[in-house]
Amino acid sequence: MNVPWSRFLGRHMTLAIGAATLGLFLAVALAAPLISPYDPIYQDAAVRLAMPSLAHPFGTDNFGRDILSRVIWGTRIDLQIAVIGVVFPFLIGTFIGTVAGFFGGIVDTVFMRLVDIILAFPFLVLMLSIIAILGPGLSSFYIAMALVGWVSYARLIRAQMLVLKSSDYAVAAVSLGFSRARIMFRHLLPNAVAGSIVFSMSDAVLVLLNGAAISYLGLGVQPPVAEWGVMVAEGQSFITTAWWITLFPGLSIVVLAFGFSLLGDGLGEWLGVNE
Repeated sequence: MNVPWSRFLGRHMTLAIGAATLGLFLAVALAAPLISPYDPIYQDAAVRLAMPSLAHPFGTDNFGRDILSRVIWGTRIDLQIAVIGVVFPFLIGTFIGTVAGFFGGIVDTVFMRLVDIILAFPFLVLMLSIIAILGPGLSSFYIAMALVGWVSYARLIRAQMLVLKSSDYAVAAVSLGFSRARIMFRHLLPNAVAGSIVFSMSDAVLVLLNGAAISYLGLGVQPPVAEWGVMVAEGQSFITTAWWITLFPGLSIVVLAFGFSLLGDGLGEWLGVNE
């Protein structure tokens, strides 16, 4: 049955607002070369620490770089951090959770003990350790997220698989002689993954904040690349005299995280998933 868009939006306003917010950031990221008024790394000593004005709506930093342009270009990096930082843990955790939950026994025991080992360490400390070994940069951040962040998805999927593998349609699939791979990935996984999809939106918020924190500490995106966490770190020394350097990238982080959070809540309501 076709549901009119007005009724859908009325019932799922949270989902609509979250999707619109992320859509706006995506549009800004894609159109960055067209809408950015200045080169984000161009330095103009004549306008160092200039307050917000018509020429520079968000002001300039201590190198004379336009903050608005850097915020716009930073959207690309931070969206990339939020998406890639979730996709790989999601895929790894989903696969491991599916296999562990379906087979059980020794397979389940081995994977769950690995999960316990990872959870024994503070998340951010473990990430920092991996990045310190691999060296600063986004690639190291993504690898660290993939090695550490999959455990939550594995536990969610495993819990669902333990329930679904005893369902009537799973038993029927076994009696029909379907292969284990087909039963796992074509019959059980599509019914088990909804909760993980909803969780991934909330996880994107944490990944975004972790990415900004890592960059703030100098282990993520390296200057002069425009990234919101780097911009906040660069403006820290001028917080009392040039507040705009940290204000606008900081607000961008908050609003983008808010958009992911709303989208996750809206998806949970739409799919009937309780996080």
